[in-house]
Amino acid sequence: GLSGMPRRYSDYPDAYTSWNVVSSIGSTISFIGVLMLIYIIWEAFITQRLVIFSNQMPTSIEWFQKFPPAEHS
Repeated sequence: GLSGMPRRYSDYPDAYTSWNVVSSIGSTISFIGVLMLIYIIWEAFITQRLVIFSNQMPTSIEWFQKFPPAEHS
């Protein structure tokens, strides 16, 4: 572990309390981020909004290239 902090113990020495708090805060932030992602995906499937503007316009420059693009152009 970081700075000799043991990894798989349920009880840490008091010297590692600050690292344990940092680790706990980081895992909580990650968990909240995953919950937000799941909510955003769920909400997108439920509402089924119409697409107002398509970002794949056939007049944009990348559509003038052949697919797959040549090795040397």
